[in-house]
Amino acid sequence: MLSLFRTGLPAYVMLAALAFLAALPFISEWVDNAFLMDLFLRLMVLAIAAVSLNLILGYGGMVSFGHAAYLVIGAYAVGIPAYYGIYDGFTHIVIAVLGSAIVALLTGAIALRTKGVYFIMITMAFAQMVFFTFVSIEEYGGDDGLVIDQRSEFAGLLDIEDGLTFYYFVLVSLVLALGLVHRIVHSRFGMVISGAKGNERRMQAIGFPTYRYRLVCYVISGALCGYAGALLGNFTYFITPEMGDWVHSGELIFMVVLGGAGSLFGPVLGTAVFVLLEEYLSRFTQYWHFPFGAMLILVVIFTRGGVNGMFRWLGARIGLGAKS
Repeated sequence: MLSLFRTGLPAYVMLAALAFLAALPFISEWVDNAFLMDLFLRLMVLAIAAVSLNLILGYGGMVSFGHAAYLVIGAYAVGIPAYYGIYDGFTHIVIAVLGSAIVALLTGAIALRTKGVYFIMITMAFAQMVFFTFVSIEEYGGDDGLVIDQRSEFAGLLDIEDGLTFYYFVLVSLVLALGLVHRIVHSRFGMVISGAKGNERRMQAIGFPTYRYRLVCYVISGALCGYAGALLGNFTYFITPEMGDWVHSGELIFMVVLGGAGSLFGPVLGTAVFVLLEEYLSRFTQYWHFPFGAMLILVVIFTRGGVNGMFRWLGARIGLGAKS
């Protein structure tokens, strides 16, 4: 886990961010603003989803436009058992991760036989199929959604109904998700994925079955996003098929690109900028997407590596450059 501190982002930024997130509950209580907790809980849950997307998009070059489907599958993995009075958290997580992995396996096996815009369109089409499947199930609320009466239970080990416990549960989940992705991309498996992104034919020529590697990577990414969906269901107490709409898949891509695709902490930074700007700009206008879109264009044109790249450039300028 300590090797996380030897990644592209300047260590001082990462340490400051972790210290801030760890201290946030106390800051929230100090300033008497409980909304801060909710805001950063949402931020961290979405950051886990963005980190999972970055694994295939940033490191694997697979632009999935349907990743939000795994979020909604994970959320319903909490909501549907809860509908029948099953609140066991381990069961919820197993269903969320396995369910998302199986859907990713089935859809990825088809989508990965295509490339470029065809891959994008197929992943979006599969996501819309998931969306309309949940819309059509009237038993679970259809497009009106489903209310979750209480959060998952962990047999006396954790009481995430308590807001502070749930906050740190999500924070630890985010750190573990970053550790998992860091471990994967620096393994032999990750090297093959990155190599296939650069030149797939060359990797195939030296004997690597890149289709299998990319499919396994796609499944891991889907499963991790499903876990984020389970956290999202517990956070909102309310789930709707709209969580898996293609618009939210686009937002996840924005978060990854804005923060810096292919960098470990880029998706977290991108999610932070996205969520905080959304919250700030929406107070002034319902058309907050316009200034946000303009800012995204400027970041893409004038920065290299998104927000993560800006921090690295700033760190180098003031003599606090990170080790690569």
